[in-house]
Amino acid sequence: MPVPDTLLAIDPLTAAAVVIATAATDAVYVMFSSAVAGRNRLAAANWSSIWYLLSSFAVISYTQNWVYVGFAAAGSWLGAYVSMTFLRARP
Repeated sequence: MPVPDTLLAIDPLTAAAVVIATAATDAVYVMFSSAVAGRNRLAAANWSSIWYLLSSFAVISYTQNWVYVGFAAAGSWLGAYVSMTFLRARP
């Protein structure tokens, strides 16, 4: 069975960048949520603006090829897991 062209067109560097961008996006989202829960307006506003800047890269990258959505999902999971681990370790 032949491999679809969309799978052959995956650029490993773009795939890695999408994983990193979505991991960072989810990590920033967790920090944003933490700032909101702590009612820290300045931190929440800062994290929110960083969140949107990071997410734009991933969206632009995977709208070119639907296969990158899988890399975005992997990065999203990784970012949330790592950031929650970091928040859990804080006193």
